[in-house]
Amino acid sequence: MSTYGPGVALNDPAFVHPSAQMYGNVVLEEGSSLWPNCFIRAEAQEVRIGRFSNIQDMVMIHVGWEEPTIVGEYCSITHHCTLHGCTIGDHCLVGINTTIMDGCVIGDNTIIAGHTFLRENTVIPENSIVMGTPGKVVRTHNNFVANRFNALAYVENARAYAQGDHRAWDFENPGEAFDRLRADAAAAYAAKYLE
Repeated sequence: MSTYGPGVALNDPAFVHPSAQMYGNVVLEEGSSLWPNCFIRAEAQEVRIGRFSNIQDMVMIHVGWEEPTIVGEYCSITHHCTLHGCTIGDHCLVGINTTIMDGCVIGDNTIIAGHTFLRENTVIPENSIVMGTPGKVVRTHNNFVANRFNALAYVENARAYAQGDHRAWDFENPGEAFDRLRADAAAAYAAKYLE
């Protein structure tokens, strides 16, 4: 069983791996998932993981002295990331081994490339692609569809893991399933931006 402190609120997450640890004021929203060996602490402020977002293996999330850590909806926080007192908008992907420091604010539909380091109080506009140490915007692009697709794939995998199925994509034509998820993401984009 996972290790939870008394302040943790689970609002119907899809999957929480038994090795995940959470202490303090931590909220997991509907469809979210925590993967192996991730660690969340919130002795002050709060940590909130939004709907259908995934916190992948070995991620460390902590709060700042004055700042909560907020992850929006349909986000992927990938392996070995560190989030510390920052706010991540909706439909964002934070690449492997990235560090985002206190007071940073990441706009919606953004991709942070792997191994990026964002200094304290960095503000990233929505629809950005960011990389470097320190991280800088290198391109502007609405990444809603790609990031939502990734999050939706993790939701399906999380629900499979919750049932003990660790091979959710091991069937003859997984491309059809991915096409369905991409179509769902594209429809959500159209509803938000084109209607």
